[in-house]
Amino acid sequence: MIVTLIIICEVGFWVLLGLGLALRYFAGMRRASVAVLLCEPLLEILLLVVTAIDLKNGAEPDWKHGLAAVYIGFSVALGPELIKWADGRFAHRFAGGPPPVRPPKYGKARMVYEWKTAARWIVASAIAMGLLQAAIWYVGSDGETGSLQMWQQKMLVLIGINVVWALGYTLFPKKAPGGTADAERAKSLSER
Repeated sequence: MIVTLIIICEVGFWVLLGLGLALRYFAGMRRASVAVLLCEPLLEILLLVVTAIDLKNGAEPDWKHGLAAVYIGFSVALGPELIKWADGRFAHRFAGGPPPVRPPKYGKARMVYEWKTAARWIVASAIAMGLLQAAIWYVGSDGETGSLQMWQQKMLVLIGINVVWALGYTLFPKKAPGGTADAERAKSLSER
């Protein structure tokens, strides 16, 4: 039941996103669009409540409950950025908006971009770990919580990967062809 609900929440996210953007750009109903997009967090609340009820009713905590916590954490931390990304592309394609801004490719700007991206993933992992810990406390010492703890370990690995990835762009920044990175570095130093 939990896995089915996770799938329903994911499909619901995309349906609400598509409906919200269609209302905004095709029907010109900006307020209705915002109202539809604000319904998206209700999906995560529903999943959280159903998962808690399932555990309360004596279900043995397993990978499905862990996956629900991870899904909620990632939806909360990454969902707003995904909505912003889709909105920018929709506005460009259907409403004559400016082309979406591409991520920087080189130098300090790329490093900052990578750290911001890593921070979102770290927040997502931290939220998931917090929900997993809450589930462990909720089940108590009587229940088998090994699968939930395994998910926590996976989130720690994900945090480590993101830190190493962003650190790589800090220690070894990509340089623009033709010395543009040097010009960018000089410009950033002069702005301080």
